[in-house]
Amino acid sequence: MGVKIITDSGSDISQEYARQIGVRVIPLVFRFDDQEYNDGVDLSNYEFYEKLENCEELPKTSQISPYRYSEVFKEETAEGSEAVYISISSGVSGCFQSATLAASEFDGKVKVFDSRHFCISLRILVEYAARLSKEGKNADEIMALLEEAQKKVRIIAIFATLENLKKGGRISSAAAFVGGMLSIKPVITITDGKVDVLGKVKGMKNGYKAMREYIENDGGIDLSMPFSVAYSGTDDTNINGFMEGNRDLFGNAADLPLSYVGATVGTYAGPGAIAAAYFVK
Repeated sequence: MGVKIITDSGSDISQEYARQIGVRVIPLVFRFDDQEYNDGVDLSNYEFYEKLENCEELPKTSQISPYRYSEVFKEETAEGSEAVYISISSGVSGCFQSATLAASEFDGKVKVFDSRHFCISLRILVEYAARLSKEGKNADEIMALLEEAQKKVRIIAIFATLENLKKGGRISSAAAFVGGMLSIKPVITITDGKVDVLGKVKGMKNGYKAMREYIENDGGIDLSMPFSVAYSGTDDTNINGFMEGNRDLFGNAADLPLSYVGATVGTYAGPGAIAAAYFVK
């Protein structure tokens, strides 16, 4: 029967890919003006970025309600299965708390794991859990192995623009203006479940170098585990530029997992961002 693996769209796992790997993805809801959309369902990622690039105010994201979690957990355990829900970081969302409340109704059949990650670093944890389920691990074993694996997850990203950080109130208009004039690009990671700025570089090419140095200095990528590369926006120029000189970091994989940065992070990253997530050796 296997353990059912559940996550949310903060993982940037598309509904199509989720079906391929046997995972259930619960959409977060975001709002442009007065219009609500289910993340990854009502708009494609391309359509999302088209709207984002032309909006004055950034979209707002709502957490998933305990009632919605209860509905999903009931469906996934209906045939007696155990389930493990891997949530977007509790450091940026209330989803973990809502899911924990809902799971308390299911007599231990549903386990809730706080990934302390989001975007593609959450994605690779979910992929790992799906692998463990297919190997026949039970829910308690999956939770224990996720706890160990979580310590080895890394993500490194470069934002191509400061405009969305300004719109979202993360930086001042003056800082965004000066940064834009000087082509300053922030180097981003996730530390203890929240966004952390590692440094700043001038220009995307230096950003590519910074990403490579971070990966190499950290010990390199464990190619036996899931890894992923992602980009935001409607233009793939930056991700192609990064991959042109760095494919070897990923074992020169011909079918390198490439995905979009979805609405949860893309709202603040803006177009042109690139990210790599992996388990460190």
